[in-house]
Amino acid sequence: MLEESIELEETKAGKDLYSYQKEAINKIFKSFEESPDDYHLLYQLPTGGGKTVIFSEIVRQYLKHHKSRVLVLTHRIELCKQTSKMLTEFGVVNKVINSKAKLDDQDDYSCFVAMVETLNNRLNDNVLDISDIGLVIIDEAHYNSFTKLFKFFNKSFILGVTATPLSSNIELPMTDNYDELIVGESIESLIENKFLSKAETFVYNVGLTSLVVGANGDYTVKSSEDLYTDHDMLGKLVEAYEEHCKGKKTLIFNNGINTSLYVYDIFRTAGYSVAHLDNTHSKKERAAILKWFKDTPNAILTSVSILTTGFDEPTVESIILNRATKSLTLYYQMIGRGSRILKDKNKFTVIDLGNNFHRFGPWGDGLDWQRIFKNPSYYLDGILGDEELENNFRYEMPDELRAEFSKSEEVFFDVNETYVESIRNGESSKVVLERSIEQHAKICIENSEDVYDAMDLAKKLGDDIDFRVHRYTKCICKSTYNFVEWLKDDYRKKLRAHLRSNFDDLFLAIHGRPPEE
Repeated sequence: MLEESIELEETKAGKDLYSYQKEAINKIFKSFEESPDDYHLLYQLPTGGGKTVIFSEIVRQYLKHHKSRVLVLTHRIELCKQTSKMLTEFGVVNKVINSKAKLDDQDDYSCFVAMVETLNNRLNDNVLDISDIGLVIIDEAHYNSFTKLFKFFNKSFILGVTATPLSSNIELPMTDNYDELIVGESIESLIENKFLSKAETFVYNVGLTSLVVGANGDYTVKSSEDLYTDHDMLGKLVEAYEEHCKGKKTLIFNNGINTSLYVYDIFRTAGYSVAHLDNTHSKKERAAILKWFKDTPNAILTSVSILTTGFDEPTVESIILNRATKSLTLYYQMIGRGSRILKDKNKFTVIDLGNNFHRFGPWGDGLDWQRIFKNPSYYLDGILGDEELENNFRYEMPDELRAEFSKSEEVFFDVNETYVESIRNGESSKVVLERSIEQHAKICIENSEDVYDAMDLAKKLGDDIDFRVHRYTKCICKSTYNFVEWLKDDYRKKLRAHLRSNFDDLFLAIHGRPPEE
């Protein structure tokens, strides 16, 4: 009966339903009818797959076939408004329960929409009648703030929906609060069937060992800002943007307001159309900034967390993760902001400046959500730590720079291998940097006609030099900030001195002729 009712009635809904959405609705109703009244069901669907559309249709169908009422919970006021609007489009008359809402007319409504904290206060004050709530829907169910409300609905069917069924708190796994997980359409399938855009990802290896993990299990704002407001990191951000995102509408995610303001300043100084947004902006200011972003071609919007959920702007063409996170959910949320498809948009660019790709894998790379739901610790324990990740890094020259060293067959120098070899031979570890300098000098001279060319090329090796020095300090287990900075400076001085002193002899040995006068 339910399948027939959905087929017959879908034309009356606010939006047409895709086949995978109808299939999900039928599975959810089947579980609802076969399970106890207090069953807790979790449904997973990627960002952009239409979770709000699905549960709005579920509400519409539920109210047609049941006499009980429905409550939809969100964790942010903006999501309350968006959800209420969507329900209205589906013909569901609903009431938003916010801090200012009067409840003397609550008997006139069969559906309520509320933010978790507001509802909790109203329920504790005993001013809302929930005696006949038969269905509770929880949007973004991975947030643990919702669990405090479960005690009020011990006779209701609870449906949680999320893109990532992994709790925001490892100590409170979702399997403790939900009886079953239904996995929806995968990201790969949604891309293949042209419901989502494909992510083209560019990864820049970043040293993160200076970051500190806070009580919430993710990197602290303070340690993130110390790293991402550094001149070199800001330069790497602009370089990455200009290499892969220039001319595209770009959304930049940061971990900290100061970082976002630094990002705003450096792009504005460079002459780009850029705006900054954080949770201190008023509703009016936020609306104006988002309208500007929507209407401005090639716009850059740098933000802090506020746009990870409840923000849908299909014209976004590039996402820059100017932060690191240990949260798989946040990783998927940030990238998902660029996945909305348009008539002339079937792919989008992702720049990763936080080793997130190495930590979690490609966005949409076939995660086993059932296994993660049932055993989240197993998954989380398998994620590599920052030091392990960085030990696997290999510096790769950007294509534009590599072209300037085109006459060299190999430009990579393996610091780890050279260090191990030196120890086995009973040599001092200092020979590692000496041999690295010799190799750098060689590739500079291979691609030069005179010492001035070689010195100019040496100046462009800054990122490679920094990478080698950091790798060397890990080998010798000595990496105080001052020592590392001294080594970087000393390396550059010695490379310049090596080129000046040995250029003629090296040039003759490499090219088989003396340099031009």
